[in-house]
Amino acid sequence: QVTLVESGGGLVQPGGSLRLSCASSGVIFSINSMGWYRQTPGNQRELVASVTSGGSTNYADSVKGRFTISGDNVKHTVSLQMNSLKPDDTAVYYCNAKGFRLGYSPFDSWGRGTQVTVSS
Repeated sequence: QVTLVESGGGLVQPGGSLRLSCASSGVIFSINSMGWYRQTPGNQRELVASVTSGGSTNYADSVKGRFTISGDNVKHTVSLQMNSLKPDDTAVYYCNAKGFRLGYSPFDSWGRGTQVTVSS
């Protein structure tokens, strides 16, 4: 079992910054990609940003230029630096990781989520 734990959420004023972190635990052979998703009540979970083991990144159009994702292939962690936050960024943010355990069994794991609230 691969467990992901997010940290760094909270309340911030519009224009402010937050940094989310995600740590993984479990017996991991390799990780193909890690990412951040977010969800608001009544809506589907949406991709915010992802990074592959090769360093390729992908961002939602709404966060390009404001958010930066970074991953550590050795520690199997991922962070999301969020700048110039807007009220529309308010959501529960979830960490996701996809890869293989020892024995090459695939996994697609999610954290429990961390609340980000952008409000004055």
